[in-house]
Amino acid sequence: MDPPPSDSTLPFHFDNDQRVYLVPYRWWKAAQESTSDSDVKIGILYTATPGPSYAGPMKIINNIFNSDLLFNLRREEESSQNGDSGEVGISGRDYALVPGEMWLQALKWHSDAKVAMKNGKSCLAAEDDMADVYPLQLRLSVLRETNSLGVKITKKDNAVEFFRRACKIFSIESELLRIWDFSGQTILFFMNDKNKLLKDGQRQSDQEILLELQIYGLSDSMKRREGKKDEIAGQRSNGTSSSFCHSLMMNGTAGNVNGNLGRNTSITFSAKSGEAGSLGLTGLQNLGNTCFMNSALQCLTHTPKLVDYFLGDYCKEINHDNPLGMDGEIALAFGELLRKLWAPGASPVAPRTFKSKLAHFAPQFSGYNQHDSQELLAFLLDGLHEDLNRVKCKPYVEVKDGDDRLDEEVADEYWQNHLARNDSIIVDVCQGQYKSTLVCPVCKKVSTTFDPFMYLSLPLPSTTMRAMTLTVVSTDGNAKPSPYTITVPENGKFEDLIRALSVSCSLGVDETLLVAEIYNNRIIRYLEEPADSLSLIRDDDRLVAYRLRKDTDKDPLVVFMHQLIEEQCIPEKLTSGSKALGIPLVAKIYNTVNGFDIHNLYLKLLNSFLIPAGDCNDNDTSGNAAAEEVRQMDDTSRDTIASLTDGEAATPSDMKEVDSSSDAELQFYLSDEKGMIKHFKIAMNEPVEVTGESRRMYVLVCWPKKVIKRYDTRLLSTLPEIFKSGFLAKRPQESVSLYKCLEAFLTEEPLGPEDMWYCPGCKNHQQASKKLDLWRLPEILIIHLKRFSYSRFLKNKLETYVDFPIDNLDLSAYIACKNGNLSNRYMLYAISNHYGSMGGGHYTAFVHHGGNQWYDFDDSHVSLISQDKIKTSAAYVLFYRRVAEDYN
Repeated sequence: MDPPPSDSTLPFHFDNDQRVYLVPYRWWKAAQESTSDSDVKIGILYTATPGPSYAGPMKIINNIFNSDLLFNLRREEESSQNGDSGEVGISGRDYALVPGEMWLQALKWHSDAKVAMKNGKSCLAAEDDMADVYPLQLRLSVLRETNSLGVKITKKDNAVEFFRRACKIFSIESELLRIWDFSGQTILFFMNDKNKLLKDGQRQSDQEILLELQIYGLSDSMKRREGKKDEIAGQRSNGTSSSFCHSLMMNGTAGNVNGNLGRNTSITFSAKSGEAGSLGLTGLQNLGNTCFMNSALQCLTHTPKLVDYFLGDYCKEINHDNPLGMDGEIALAFGELLRKLWAPGASPVAPRTFKSKLAHFAPQFSGYNQHDSQELLAFLLDGLHEDLNRVKCKPYVEVKDGDDRLDEEVADEYWQNHLARNDSIIVDVCQGQYKSTLVCPVCKKVSTTFDPFMYLSLPLPSTTMRAMTLTVVSTDGNAKPSPYTITVPENGKFEDLIRALSVSCSLGVDETLLVAEIYNNRIIRYLEEPADSLSLIRDDDRLVAYRLRKDTDKDPLVVFMHQLIEEQCIPEKLTSGSKALGIPLVAKIYNTVNGFDIHNLYLKLLNSFLIPAGDCNDNDTSGNAAAEEVRQMDDTSRDTIASLTDGEAATPSDMKEVDSSSDAELQFYLSDEKGMIKHFKIAMNEPVEVTGESRRMYVLVCWPKKVIKRYDTRLLSTLPEIFKSGFLAKRPQESVSLYKCLEAFLTEEPLGPEDMWYCPGCKNHQQASKKLDLWRLPEILIIHLKRFSYSRFLKNKLETYVDFPIDNLDLSAYIACKNGNLSNRYMLYAISNHYGSMGGGHYTAFVHHGGNQWYDFDDSHVSLISQDKIKTSAAYVLFYRRVAEDYN
């Protein structure tokens, strides 16, 4: 804990709480030489001299009451340059004071240099063991007469170990000690003292300024490193820069400006490549079902250009005036979290502040339920963009018609219009552009737009097929029910089933299929949504497909259900003395019909089930006569009944009555979809009107035993299951390539009924066909694999194994614009994984970090993982970065 300042001690506060680091000058200089001339920093040189009452090279007051280290730092007025004078810094006794951001940039350069050296490329860095970062408290006083700063380091302010190290660092017994100030803070010391002098009119010589430095790269091994001078000199003679000195090679790209390095605590970290604890290899604590957030954050905080950006001065680009933004709070929370994750030797970070900001601006992520990492990514990228949008006032942009113009010209115009309103690091790095083409099926009007995208959501086309058996039933009474076995993609949609069944049963161009599930001789649901997943259909389900005429789509549907009764059918005895029979039969009717129409329509549907007279074993002559009567109906009656099922329903006056004996044998009742009677018996001559939004009429037909003998009811009662599994071996896991997923995404397909497009040609909403093409690719390509499917009844996860490239994703064949000079090749650097089932499971991240190594980020645990293990069926979001065209 810091000692409380005395009355004569004035704590000095830096701007923006910026930390200052004391580092070896040669280490700093080597990184500075890699920057452009315009970026070279100007420093102030100070030379260490003995303190007051000096009695030797350096005064150290040691007695039983006190132990202080005293010396002065004299400002060299004529040396305010960048340090390029002779062999400055080569002696190893020159240090640099640098602000946190500059320290990070130097740390990044040395880290990159180490990676390059491991890959066999020339570099200006050598491995070192400077691994300690620890705080040191200094008390400064301004000595204006000598243009110097008085420095006092005491055991009272510092731990014993840190004080011992300070005595070695600032010892000048052997050679001169110089300090270059690149932070500009010493100038503030002098200005602060001058202002007080002008205000008070006199100097209070006992006033001190308490300053905390972060000491980096100056551990106890310094003396041992001094012995390496000859070895380093030999390296320089073999081609290494003469201005280079030993440097700590971190496995990462940068460090933390405001890292929470505890006082009086030495936090060390490993400089070994590939060891957890190096830069960027910091886990995130799970706050309670926040693994989805941790996975997404680890992928983003290891995105190269985003790391550089947020470790720099990103605050100057925060847009506080953007009504679509969050006043910079999301950007600040993310930036602070990234810096903590890149702090040297940081322990696992608890992202509570970020989680709190996230829940505030996106309530869907509040609480501690499991969420989707891709949905979080989508929100976060959009939020970061709006918070960092460089456009303060978005101009109104009018979209011009692209007719008769080249696609290249229209695409560039769309892109410039987009940049006029959206300009941020997210747009620079993560946004691309695709071409969208819509074609009207009626007037063939073509509409082309060029829209930006932040990521690609790719479907997972199924390669594993599933056998399904359905029974096709006619609605005109001309054919018996027939089972058909078809094969469809296992992870397909209902539209795939309709397409395959239509081919198998030779469906006419003027026909359509109405699919229903049958349970306990009743229709329990209709399958009418083309986008529904086939996983909603179980192997033990029983489905019927009714063939209907297309031109009767708007006509009501009548559903006949059958009931076998023991005695004369009367309403009060239907439940106790009846039994459900067979599958329902359906047909189309007019809005208003009478009981006679319904009766004749039902007899028409039964035609295909009628047993020929010679095959009937029933000795009841009246029954045979009734059957013969149905078969020998006159042509007029047949035509009118057929018209009811073929879409040209006749009027009731055209219908001819059948024999009254038939009326007595089959009795009809209006019911609900479960077969429960709602009204009394339907009278032959009374009108029956279809009501309700469903446009469906349910009729319960009562069958006496003597009637059932005339029909082959086995055809009505035999309904196969979708699939009889038996004892089958387990099927292998389905596999598909990432390129196949991309091809499925770019395939032309019709819009769904809920996504109708308003055609400017026919002035009406049309179900147009849509085609997507990639036009402009971003630096960072994020690919979302659509593993989760949602429907009205079920949520499902696809466990398909996607074979994705790691080192060379080549999209050249999928780019519609061929005139670009940018590379279309990408390298994988991060994966967000999801293990387990829908609505639960666990998220992790795989990250490529340092050289050719991959790491598994599992919340707070970080460990090495071999590259051959990163391809799994859990891969959910893939992160690629662009590489040069000549990449091998």
